[in-house]
Amino acid sequence: MDILFAGSIIGLGVLLIGFLLFIIHIMICIWGYRDARRLGRSPEFALLILLGLLFFPVVGLILYLLIRRA
Repeated sequence: MDILFAGSIIGLGVLLIGFLLFIIHIMICIWGYRDARRLGRSPEFALLILLGLLFFPVVGLILYLLIRRA
């Protein structure tokens, strides 16, 4: 019985970490869109940033940070 309880606690922890990472991902996507609009970029460019961050999180964030002030 103790092994099943420990397994469920570990499973719950993994689930919570996954949920937290998902929330952080969504927040980064929203930040990228708002930041692009705040810097005076067109809505189309901001939408492209949003989609890039949504589908390619790590690479999209690195690329956006590189071209952000260009």
